[in-house]
Amino acid sequence: MKQKIALVLTLVAFSLGAAAQSDKYGSATKGSVIGIHFNALDTKTPLTWKNSSTSRTFTKLKELDFGFGVSYWKGLTKTIDFSTKFNMMLHDYAADDRGEFTDDKEVGLELEPTLNIRPYGDNSLVAPFLTAGIGGGYYTGKWGAYVPVGVGVQLNLQSITYLFVQAQYRFTLTDKVLKDNLFYSLGVAQSLGSKQPKVVPPPPPPVVLDRDGDGVLDADDKCPDTPGLAALQGCPDRDGDGIADGDDKCPDVAGIAKYQGCPIPDTDGDGINDEEDKCPTVKGFARYQGCPIPDTDGDGVNDEEDKCPSRPGPASNQGCPEIAKEVIEKINFAAKNVFFATGSYKLLAKSNKSLDAVVTLLNADPSLFIDIDGHTDSQGSDESNQVLSDNRAGAVKNYLISKGIDASRLKSTGYGETKPVADNKTAAGRAKNRRTEMTVRNF
Repeated sequence: MKQKIALVLTLVAFSLGAAAQSDKYGSATKGSVIGIHFNALDTKTPLTWKNSSTSRTFTKLKELDFGFGVSYWKGLTKTIDFSTKFNMMLHDYAADDRGEFTDDKEVGLELEPTLNIRPYGDNSLVAPFLTAGIGGGYYTGKWGAYVPVGVGVQLNLQSITYLFVQAQYRFTLTDKVLKDNLFYSLGVAQSLGSKQPKVVPPPPPPVVLDRDGDGVLDADDKCPDTPGLAALQGCPDRDGDGIADGDDKCPDVAGIAKYQGCPIPDTDGDGINDEEDKCPTVKGFARYQGCPIPDTDGDGVNDEEDKCPSRPGPASNQGCPEIAKEVIEKINFAAKNVFFATGSYKLLAKSNKSLDAVVTLLNADPSLFIDIDGHTDSQGSDESNQVLSDNRAGAVKNYLISKGIDASRLKSTGYGETKPVADNKTAAGRAKNRRTEMTVRNF
């Protein structure tokens, strides 16, 4: 124990002697600093000090064990720093407990918080300090603790980079795990903050001129006699499009630089600007990206009005091809030769030939559609005549379907007695009114 006390007193005396130098750099508190350290461990020297039968010698450099460490420093006051160091050392700690020294290397991991006391401020160029704290670690599968005391010297390079040299005597608190040892460290650290700038008094304000009072000095103002915007070097911008009036071909209408301050043009005047108009020289519609309504089949009837947009035809037939007169006449002839049983919607067999001719025409031209209309005379009630006309038109439709014509191509409608073509007061007139009509179309 006497040897330990003597060592501590020696270290204290060394530190106080070093502190006698002048603090010519003033006082300051250390900011946050992170460092890396090269460490050396000496477990032999303390044993020679304790053993009265051996001479008190320091271990040779080649017999030391080495390791590395990282540290964090933070000033608590101008003269007191807190630091925490994490060390990784390579040493056979288990051999220490047996009183042996081997070349085997085991990893020891240590965490060591300490307080570091200087005689003067942190921003001195050279600052000695005393250090003391508590440490603990994991050594070859066992936990141990110790008390580090020692001295160090700090070299401050403009409060940005620091160099540290430290020497400690570490008193073990767990003799079975860790022995007393000497610990040396050489490190460099970097401040996490920036260097505090020196306070320099501002120069006297210069004499400036701003004739138009727009806040832009005449020396920088491209329009010194007209109030303007700083962003435009003092020039005005009436339409607020970010282009100075002097460079703006449309100074009263907001535009873009691409068109020298004018809006995007609309050459054909259809309300769609040229950049979005796929037909910029022909008026069109937004739904067709500025182009006219298309006419796919080129028949002069646009697709929106053309019932047959992929087949050319005249406007008189809604853009569909005209149906041959011969086909129309054959359909009309067939319609006049459709017969039903009296008062019934049962087709008579003599109708089949005419209807089969219609089937042939429909099969020859898949673009054709048939509207089948049923009519009656005025004999009987309105309701019964309506039902009869519906059923007769439906009977013709069903016959054509039975022959393979798709139902989507056929439309049947009954009109009862509502569309007479002759006088219902005569037998001849009533005969004409009892009829089936078929209208051919291709849309």
